[in-house]
Amino acid sequence: PMHSQQISWTPLLVLGYLFYLLLGAMVFQLLEKQAETHFRDQFQLEKLKFLQNYTCLDRQALEQFVQVLMEAWEKGVNPEGNSTNPSNWDFSNSFFFAGTVVTTIGYGNLSPSTVAGQIFCVFYALFGVPLNLAFLNQVGKALNAHLLTLERWVQKPGRAQVQYQFTILAIFLTTGTLLFLVFPPLVFSYVEGWSYGEGFYFTFITLSTIGFGDYVVGTNPNKHYIPVYRSLTAIWIVFGLAWLALVFNVGADLMERYLQLKWHKSDLSLAEGDTTKLEDEPEQPRIHIPS
Repeated sequence: PMHSQQISWTPLLVLGYLFYLLLGAMVFQLLEKQAETHFRDQFQLEKLKFLQNYTCLDRQALEQFVQVLMEAWEKGVNPEGNSTNPSNWDFSNSFFFAGTVVTTIGYGNLSPSTVAGQIFCVFYALFGVPLNLAFLNQVGKALNAHLLTLERWVQKPGRAQVQYQFTILAIFLTTGTLLFLVFPPLVFSYVEGWSYGEGFYFTFITLSTIGFGDYVVGTNPNKHYIPVYRSLTAIWIVFGLAWLALVFNVGADLMERYLQLKWHKSDLSLAEGDTTKLEDEPEQPRIHIPS
């Protein structure tokens, strides 16, 4: 019976997922398109002004120079300043890059430009991504174990149990939010000169492994960073990833349960079956959610 019920809400989930993507597309278009047009016009104006100021240049020469700048940027060379900028591939930066590969963050502001580098990157990721997942799983399990210990420590028999589980969950979420999402942007806004909002955006985009690369720590050529700055950031990323992955796991879990319960209120045995199924699979780091 569970199989047929599983199938019955799958199409709804597919439709919901597509609808969510379409909704996102509409909102992003609404919010961003006008600004882009404005920036594009602004840029064309700047180019025209530049040509008027420096009559020795013709349009083609300027376009060629823009091309040179673009290529430099793509190869990870910052066109600002002079050649004294620190290397993108010194050890700490390379270490940071290796981290963005295995965690699948992939900022895209830096990538291997040699064929050998690209080939190595493929194989490095091939083994590194599963290794990273296994590692995060272990960190997640350790977090989970601590939570369960905490749970047993405060557990009282009877009706209070569910309340305690929610308290534990609340403590876990609050501590993690403060430690990984609220506090780090303060550091980033101080060191990088970003606003708190920008720091928070960077934090979330990084820890969710979306990694646009529009904001990356330690890349401003006009700032002098302490050598361990990016390494410390890398460590923060690893633990933040483990925490956020657990949170997303719980979220996905609740969504699945909610959907299954919503469409089959009559058949509560399904939800029961679901909880036992989760407890039988120890390899998934899950926080026990009271059903």
